[in-house]
Amino acid sequence: MTPSAAIRYLTRYLALGYIFVLLVVPVALILWRTFAPGLGQFFDYISTPAAIAALDLTLLVVAIVVPLNLIFGIPTALVLARNRFRGKGALQAVIDLPFAVSPVIVGVALIVLWGSAGALGFVENNLGIKIIFGLPGIVLASLFVTLPFVIREVEPVLHELGTDQEEAAATLGAGWWQTFWRITLPSIRWGLTYGIVLTVARTLGEYGAVLMVSSNLPGTSQTLTLLVSDRYNRGAEYGAYALSTLLMAVSVLVLVVQVILDARRAGKEVS
Repeated sequence: MTPSAAIRYLTRYLALGYIFVLLVVPVALILWRTFAPGLGQFFDYISTPAAIAALDLTLLVVAIVVPLNLIFGIPTALVLARNRFRGKGALQAVIDLPFAVSPVIVGVALIVLWGSAGALGFVENNLGIKIIFGLPGIVLASLFVTLPFVIREVEPVLHELGTDQEEAAATLGAGWWQTFWRITLPSIRWGLTYGIVLTVARTLGEYGAVLMVSSNLPGTSQTLTLLVSDRYNRGAEYGAYALSTLLMAVSVLVLVVQVILDARRAGKEVS
């Protein structure tokens, strides 16, 4: 065996070992401990009222966060891709801020802003709208951490697309809405769908920011990730493992959708 081949095989096995230790072993241990008490016990753990309420709340947050990311993400991507203006670099940095800031800090910032003693505390004190320690706070925290995904997936597609088709549509008398609906939106659908998948995955698994702004009360403001932590801290380890497996199953489903979309996207580009 030549030295170059030996280095190649060594690098390959090191990479596989790294993935095995950090990913395969922990997941296998969780699955083993989940089903150790039996399949019936697993379904008992994930069908408790607290588990069902946590799943419902998590899916509700996803159902709110995804449309809001679309409503604000697509126009922002269009502005960044189609315009040059002063402060564009600063706006780009702000959009990428969730990648650099700890989610716990995000939660603290939301409390300082929206809490009863915060800068916008009058919303709760005077208007009676509870933001922090309720559903709105969880939604705001999830929106912050998922802000970049739709924008960062759509903007490069818009750059690659250019403006030729949109300008041609405008010269033929199409309005801005017709141009967007018939030209721009179909052209960015793959990037948009990929951004949605990433948003769903991040919303499902968010813990730090949600922990800070939620009252963590079972059945009212406890998401799946918070319930997993709560059960583990209370000594109900197998219940925590069962919910972790449920959360992994949903995440794997999202991953499968992502892989299918990637394959279809690659097929479209080749054809």
